[in-house]
Amino acid sequence: MRIEPTMRALADPTRLRVMRLLSAMELAVGELAHVLGQSQPRVSRHVAILCDAGLAERHKEGSWVFLRSALAAPDDGKLARAVSSLLAAAEAEDSEFADQCAADRRLLAQIRDTRERHAADYFARHAAEWDKLRDLLTPADQVEDALVEVLSSEPLGQVLDIGTGTGRIAELLADNKGLGADHIVALDKSPEMLRLARAKLQSLPTGEVELVQGDFGALPFADAVFDTVVFHQVLHYASEPAYALAEASRVTRPGGRIAIVDLAAHTQEDLRRTHAHARLGFEDAQMVRMLESHGFDPAPVQRLDGGELAVSIWTGRRMGSSVTRIDSGVASAVPSISRQNTRKTQRR
Repeated sequence: MRIEPTMRALADPTRLRVMRLLSAMELAVGELAHVLGQSQPRVSRHVAILCDAGLAERHKEGSWVFLRSALAAPDDGKLARAVSSLLAAAEAEDSEFADQCAADRRLLAQIRDTRERHAADYFARHAAEWDKLRDLLTPADQVEDALVEVLSSEPLGQVLDIGTGTGRIAELLADNKGLGADHIVALDKSPEMLRLARAKLQSLPTGEVELVQGDFGALPFADAVFDTVVFHQVLHYASEPAYALAEASRVTRPGGRIAIVDLAAHTQEDLRRTHAHARLGFEDAQMVRMLESHGFDPAPVQRLDGGELAVSIWTGRRMGSSVTRIDSGVASAVPSISRQNTRKTQRR
């Protein structure tokens, strides 16, 4: 972030309002236009100036473009922190600006309500099929308690929740402050699921959880940037789980941890048809071999037998300083090669 473009970008009342709105929550361009009472093209021009100055970031989810404040990033510099403090002070001491910000935030409640209604409609449409699957599984609260327990031995640090779905695991880890999550990135390939996650997570402080669209077979992050990586009921959708684990290994720091919550091996063949499961769970020995081949030292397996389909929690610790990759279907360990992460890409 540089001082000249920063000050030029802030020299407009609409852009000041945008920055205060983004300090409260991520917003789509259309949602910003609704709050500001301006056309989308006009708002888009303001957004472009803020993004070019490094004050805001765009990220695309399907046909939607969402904006987040770049001042809430975990790697904020002194200038970013100073700008954030300046904007907060301006709202506290400039009564006219404070009144405008308060009026803008009242409209955010409408946006939150719209998102929650959308989520409720989605769940209502799929309730019958999900209830049928839920009845087969170990109760969710039992699984979540066990996951929290296995992760509680040390701070989570920088967390990646792969295949976040509705955002429940990201919410669980963020709410349990004793787990020591510094920042959580919740990734999913589906824009629809990310909208559901956004509705669930929108009450959390901005910057605490970051939603990213991406594929678990090609994670859009640099090497060795996460301390904890979690797969919760995700790998059984992967026809080639090795690719997902290779990517998870690549982005995990040496000494970092992985936790995989998934179905133990079973024979419910109809789940392939009704829920698109590519794998009918995993044998313990199979999962241990995969973890070892991708650079993790496996810990003892936890098995939860509270349902017709048992759930297992496999954990491991990332070993060494090399990064596991897949070439022609074969896992190999090669020296770490940095990739630009999502944040750098979005700022261009």
